[in-house]
Amino acid sequence: MRSRSRKTRLVQRPACRLSSRPRNGFTLVELLIAITLVAALSAGMLMAMRSGLLTLQKVDDRLQANRRVLSVEQILQHQISNAMPVLGQCGSGGTIPIFRGTAQTLLMVSSYSLSEGARGMPRVLVFQVVPGDQGVRLIVNESLYYGPASTAPFCLNARPLPPPPGPQSFVLADRLAYCRFVYEAADPESPRPKGWTSNWGQQLLPYAVRVDMTPLVPDPAHLPLLPVTARIPVTRDPLVIYNDSW
Repeated sequence: MRSRSRKTRLVQRPACRLSSRPRNGFTLVELLIAITLVAALSAGMLMAMRSGLLTLQKVDDRLQANRRVLSVEQILQHQISNAMPVLGQCGSGGTIPIFRGTAQTLLMVSSYSLSEGARGMPRVLVFQVVPGDQGVRLIVNESLYYGPASTAPFCLNARPLPPPPGPQSFVLADRLAYCRFVYEAADPESPRPKGWTSNWGQQLLPYAVRVDMTPLVPDPAHLPLLPVTARIPVTRDPLVIYNDSW
């Protein structure tokens, strides 16, 4: 066999040229720009959400404040309008009608209570205007009425003695510039009342009770605390024995 020499032909490939076309993917600068835009959009959305939540909170606070104003008016209307002409024992002073009021204090018995509404037992109510952290506040204390002897703790020398404010006191209104009670006397000989007075110690119940309240700092965004006038429909004399038997 003849050996044939094979010549190897070297093929020289052309050098690779840098392509001017961009490769697939993002550069570092583009990635940083994208992250910055996403962060800016997220910050804007968070600020908008925060602003919306703050606005919603302010609206809710205003609604709650308006509801408190309406509830105070309803509580005063129900409790005072359901006054009962009952008697109480005040030590050696004997038996006296339990409806005594001044400009700052009102002692009475009502068939309406905060805990049970109009469905529960009668309660001895003591309204008081006391100093608060800012201005004055109107509070009420309730205790069960089970007869004339149940009013003895509130009496001293035949005169009503209001209890001191405590943890059981319910704050009806706070931060008031002033608060006072006035009482309208009924005229038995005339359908028209006699007029208003700041002290009540008569035998009969008053024709009506008005509670004047003014906030310490008026806020036009909230409902104002208007004077509350509660009519008392009961005209029975507690010292007169009525023959209701048939």
